[in-house]
Formats: sequence, structure tokens, C-alpha cells
Amino acid sequence: MAAPGAEARALFAEGVRAVLGGWAALQLAVAQGFGGPQGPEKAAWLSSALLDFFTQNADLEQEEVEDFLAEVMDNEFDTVVEDGSLQQVSRELVTLFARARGGDVGAVGAALGALSRRGPALAAALASARPGGDPQSPPGTPPRAPRGPPEPGEEEEEEEEESGEEEEVEEVMSLG
Repeated sequence: MAAPGAEARALFAEGVRAVLGGWAALQLAVAQGFGGPQGPEKAAWLSSALLDFFTQNADLEQEEVEDFLAEVMDNEFDTVVEDGSLQQVSRELVTLFARARGGDVGAVGAALGALSRRGPALAAALASARPGGDPQSPPGTPPRAPRGPPEPGEEEEEEEEESGEEEEVEEVMSLG
């Protein structure tokens, strides 16, 4: 950021945390211990490293951010991301950075609102996928009683909610 204002830098830092907090590939790698016992610290470091990466390279292209994220995921979490999320996460970060750098605090704040809803939904999904059904349960914990089959329409509602959140984030990100 070319001489960023403190507010813009703080908003972008919050945006980086929100984007990474809602990135299923990263959160799954941390939750499953792919980064070893220091996985949560590595994820926090990634947030800081991204902030520095953008600050020191004001004209980053989406592909450069993708390459950086792919390298970190491979080196730090032994994870190759092939689900298309590298492109989405990179696009969101580049857009947030451009808006924060341009002083468009309103658009960044709106995007943060949409992004902040992604993290809790992901945490709940990871909790149900984790042994014991609790994100804090250690690996090897016996699972809780399995949930029964979903009620008619229950799965469809969840899918509609998720796609609605993605569309909302994309819509907010494209404003401006």
C-alpha cells in the first residue's frame, strides 16, 4: 500500500483474516492437523505474511497471489489445493486490497460483513466432520452418535444458503 492510512491497513488486515477464516481448504488443513501441531500458528502467520506481501508489492496480480497461497499450502500444510478456491481467495484478496488502498472504506466494510458470515458456517461444518463432532476434540476421540438422515428439504436449504452467501460476497466485491 503506497503510504496507506491506518484505517485502510486495519480494514485490509481484517479482510485478510475474514477471507482466510472462511477458506475451507485452509481451515480443513488446520483442523485435520496437516500443518502439524503448529497449524493454527501457521494460519495466523499466513495472515500476517499476506498483509506484508500486499504492502510490499502494491501491484500484485491475482495469479501472483494464487502462486503464493499455493506454495504456502504445499510447504506449510502439505496440501495441494485443486478445488478452485485458490482463484476465489486470491480474487477476494486482490479486490479488498485495491478498495482499501483506494480508500473505499464503505465497500471494504460491506465485503467484510459478507465475509464474516462465512467463518462461523465453516466452523460448524468442520465441527460436524471432526471426530467427536467438536472442533476442540483431539484426533482419535470417538464420534458422537451419528445424525439421522436429513429431513426432506434440509440438504437443499443448506446448499441454497451457501450459494446465496457466495453470490452475496461476489456481489459486494464487484460493487464500486
